[in-house]
Amino acid sequence: MTDPTVDETRARAFGLSPEEYGRVLEIMGRTPTLTELGVFSVMWSEHCSYKSSRVWLKQLPTKAPWVIHGPGENAGVVDIGGGLAAVFKMESHNHPSFIEPYQGAATGVGGILRDVFTMGARPIANLNALRFGRPDDRRTRRIVDGVVRGIGGYGNCVGVPTVGGEVNFHPAYDGNPLVNAMTVGIVRKDRIFLSAASGVGNPVVYVGSKTGRDGIHGATMASAEFGADAAEKRPTVQVGDPFTEKLLIEACLELMETDAVVAIQDMGAAGLTSSSVEMAGKGGVGIELDLDAVPQREAGMTAYEMMLSESQERMLMVLRPDRTEAARSIFAKWELDFAVVGRLTDTGRIVVRHRDSVEADIPLAPLAEKAPLYHRPTTETPKQPILNAHRVENRLGLREALLKLIACPDLCSRSWIWDQYDSTIGGQTVKRPGAADAAVVRIDGLARALALTTDVTPRYCAADAEAGGCQAVAEAWRNLTAVGARPLAITDNLNFGNPEKPEVMGQFAAAIRGMSAACRALDFPVVSGNVSLYNETEGRSILPTPAIGGLGVLDDGARAVGIALAPWLDLVLIGVTKGWLGQSLWLREIAGREHGAPPPVNLNDERKAGDFVRAQIAVGTVRACHDVSDGGLLVALAEMAMAGNTGLRLSSGPPDVPLHAFWFGEDQGRYVLAVPDAANVIRQAEAAGIAAMRLGHSGGQDLTVPDGGTISVGALRAAHERFFPAWMDGAA
Repeated sequence: MTDPTVDETRARAFGLSPEEYGRVLEIMGRTPTLTELGVFSVMWSEHCSYKSSRVWLKQLPTKAPWVIHGPGENAGVVDIGGGLAAVFKMESHNHPSFIEPYQGAATGVGGILRDVFTMGARPIANLNALRFGRPDDRRTRRIVDGVVRGIGGYGNCVGVPTVGGEVNFHPAYDGNPLVNAMTVGIVRKDRIFLSAASGVGNPVVYVGSKTGRDGIHGATMASAEFGADAAEKRPTVQVGDPFTEKLLIEACLELMETDAVVAIQDMGAAGLTSSSVEMAGKGGVGIELDLDAVPQREAGMTAYEMMLSESQERMLMVLRPDRTEAARSIFAKWELDFAVVGRLTDTGRIVVRHRDSVEADIPLAPLAEKAPLYHRPTTETPKQPILNAHRVENRLGLREALLKLIACPDLCSRSWIWDQYDSTIGGQTVKRPGAADAAVVRIDGLARALALTTDVTPRYCAADAEAGGCQAVAEAWRNLTAVGARPLAITDNLNFGNPEKPEVMGQFAAAIRGMSAACRALDFPVVSGNVSLYNETEGRSILPTPAIGGLGVLDDGARAVGIALAPWLDLVLIGVTKGWLGQSLWLREIAGREHGAPPPVNLNDERKAGDFVRAQIAVGTVRACHDVSDGGLLVALAEMAMAGNTGLRLSSGPPDVPLHAFWFGEDQGRYVLAVPDAANVIRQAEAAGIAAMRLGHSGGQDLTVPDGGTISVGALRAAHERFFPAWMDGAA
């Protein structure tokens, strides 16, 4: 079969601009073959090259004494003590999850698992951050159902618990949901595996599943907007097999206990192309591939198809020649394909052969060094006014407003979702979804545990991306602190619209500024991440959504604090409350407005308050702790009451803050502590220069609010749990 004509028109269809195609011609000195064009198109796609974002990502702090490997490897690695390290990363599968929700979400989980175990780490936890369109959009329920089943189906079958995450709804995600998956693993510090290939003559080995035609040009599809023909892109979505992934995890980890592996890379976006190019490029060597040796699932596959396929559950390795047969026997035991498909060379080129023909011969250095890097124009989002809470009309009492808020899609119980995930498989989960501000997972055989969270408030970012980026990092730090963990580092998933629009790049640049400031102030570096651009459908962009995955460590997981109240405890508010209603859920759900500047984050106060709370937890003073976020103070208290199945009686707030603003404002840097002795905690806080006040006490079966309203905990729970079951049954 003759290759199609390669020219500027085909290059454009592959996602390359005329200028980029001109650069390809300059590098090659001739017209590329179809396979070569495919290699350039995926390696220079936004998804793989970060050509619009690299210039901004350099601003993020990535180093700390506990950081072992920062951005640039498959995942970030941080020292957690005792000779161990945590390996973690977050990555998007947004476009595939719109086209085919189940497989899109499932393969997102599979891909991020491979990023972690390819470094020698055993995965111990999965999390996810999900954004969906309006519940009344006809597509949303189908997408939610498929995504949740896909995440649960893959994670449950592969045997890694799904322990946390977040879910939001907004019209901006109609037709463009966000599915961000995070995995965390544990590895010995002296057994971390990297991807840089070395050793001229060393064999290049393919392991895992066979290669098929699924996912071809998936990276290119993920680097473009959706139009009305989005459903036609279904063939670019991969198909996952979690049972094979489980075998692959065990086989790879067993092999890594030997001295056979020189370098290893998963075949993720762009499949065999990206894994081979990145391994050889990082190692400064060349690579030759013989595609006749590649295990194939379908007949008659071309070189172009094999190089660009994104079939799942596959890895590429460089092995020591004298250990190749021992490695083969390990993979045979686990019933996985194992094939020597090439070797390393000293040419600095990637050479691809198939059926006695050279299908690609590309110099690796210019493929990387001459990759596009854009300084796209930016336009700042106009600032919104600060809302005066005294001038925002309050139409509902505290009781009625609380019931409406906790029943809304953004605040209602997620148990319909959590119940589809196995959060305790492996037996090491200390704090399950909904039990605490962060998930807590013990390290097998040790008291030490990790705290894990995902956070961002997109409506804040849409109003002020710099403030929103800062707040997302601060909230992740706060959630880790609230369980008693020492925050160590973050991974990020930066989801934005079309970078060719100055307003979108303005949002991106501003979010990076905010994130960077928070990371520096909180000693909370970025060690890995992902950028997902072109999240637009028919010209409509998503809200800017820089999702943050946070990781912290507890010396003793048994001392982790949850949100559940016990009876007869004092409730203490830590942090300043001015009654900030701008961009609050109260303003949207009760007043019907999305308006105003989002709440600012005082990073100095944030640091002081968090360090104080963590110290109080460490000495055993705190029986329950909850940070104050979406919905404000009264929502946080209601969540604590429902978690502990106990009521509470609240005192009046300060006279200078309107009642609705005090109880529903979303001022940042605040925590609610349940303690035996409020006076002692308040005294210590004030001595440290931290605002603190007594809110009331727990006990009984009712929540009694300061304006005289009373709600039973049972009524709260009924309202809180109603939405998802009714909606998924078609009754809402």
